[in-house]
Amino acid sequence: MHPELQFDCHQTAAFVVERLKEFGVDEIHEGIATSGVVAILNGQGEGPTIGLRADMDALAMQETTGADYASAIDGRMHACGHDGHTTMLLGAARYLAETRRFRGRVALIFQPAEEGGGGAQVMVQNGIMERFDIKSVLPCTIRPVCPRGIFTVRRGRSWRR
Repeated sequence: MHPELQFDCHQTAAFVVERLKEFGVDEIHEGIATSGVVAILNGQGEGPTIGLRADMDALAMQETTGADYASAIDGRMHACGHDGHTTMLLGAARYLAETRRFRGRVALIFQPAEEGGGGAQVMVQNGIMERFDIKSVLPCTIRPVCPRGIFTVRRGRSWRR
């Protein structure tokens, strides 16, 4: 209900950090690409660091859905599902922190400025891949064309420059 635009996702990031602390993640790194967050979870034994990424920003448009959870801020709304993406990654963080049934590490990447701001590129330029030794990244996104309960994975880049 409180969408933020571009790199100005400070309230969303603070909410994310509080949940991550509750879940007991091993490390939390804030302020990457202005308001981005990277949290680290250590698994059981040696292995690579795999990134899971979600975007946090909203769109600059008026919400007219009338939904109970509609934006409380004029001219901003989560029309692209980024609130859902962030929620999915928080759910994954909670499960992974509770079970630790993986080898290596998981880097939980909460990215600002996906909508036209190049937030992913800025986070990479800020050195997250090297700093956290991330070998690959899987995005958490919603695909409305998939049936409920189905997850898909795509090898390679899903976007072009």
